[in-house]
Amino acid sequence: MFGKIKLKISVIAIVSIILTFLSQSTLAYYSTIGKATNVVTSGNIQFIINDLTDTGAEFTEKGIYITPGDVVGKKVNIQSDCDHPFYLRVKIVYGVDSQELSADDCFKLNIDENNWILHDGWYYYREAVQPYETTPNVFSHVEIVGAAVDNKYLGKTLQLTVVAHAVQSENNPIEDNKAYTASGWPKEQEGA
Repeated sequence: MFGKIKLKISVIAIVSIILTFLSQSTLAYYSTIGKATNVVTSGNIQFIINDLTDTGAEFTEKGIYITPGDVVGKKVNIQSDCDHPFYLRVKIVYGVDSQELSADDCFKLNIDENNWILHDGWYYYREAVQPYETTPNVFSHVEIVGAAVDNKYLGKTLQLTVVAHAVQSENNPIEDNKAYTASGWPKEQEGA
C-alpha cells in the first residue's frame, strides 16, 4: 500500500562557544551547543549526544527505511564528558528534505516527562548533569504517524534532529529547581 520512506537523523555537527557575562559581575557562564553524536566542547563543558538503537548500537547516519505506522527504537540521551556539572536542554526539530514540519505531521515521541520538562519549545533536564553522568533517555522510540505519512512522502527523507545546549551550573543559581531560569542560555538563532 505505502512505499518505503527513509527516516534520517541529521548528524550535522555544530560547535559554538558562547560566553555570557553578567552585568553585575565578571563571572562568565560557559555554555555549549551541539547537534550530532560527537563530543561538543566549550570552555570546561563537554558532552556527547548518544543516539542509539534498541540494542545499544549507534543509530546509523544513513537513516533507515520505514513504512507508515512503524515504531523505531531510538534512544537519545546526553553524556557528560567533563569534570564540571551543567544544566542541559534539548530541542527536537522535524523536517522533510529541508522543510520543517510540526511534530504531529510525522512523528510521535515518547518523551520522558519525569526527567525532562517542556518550556518554550525546549526539554530541560530537571537536575544538573553531574560529571561523567549520562542522563535518562529524552525518548526511546519514534512512532511514524501512519495517518499523516502517506504517498506524498514516498522517496522523501524525514528528518529528526536533536539539538542540545548546556550551561554551567556552578555559581549559576536557578529558581524553584527550574533549569530554564539559569543564566547563560544561548539565544535561539545561535544554534537551533
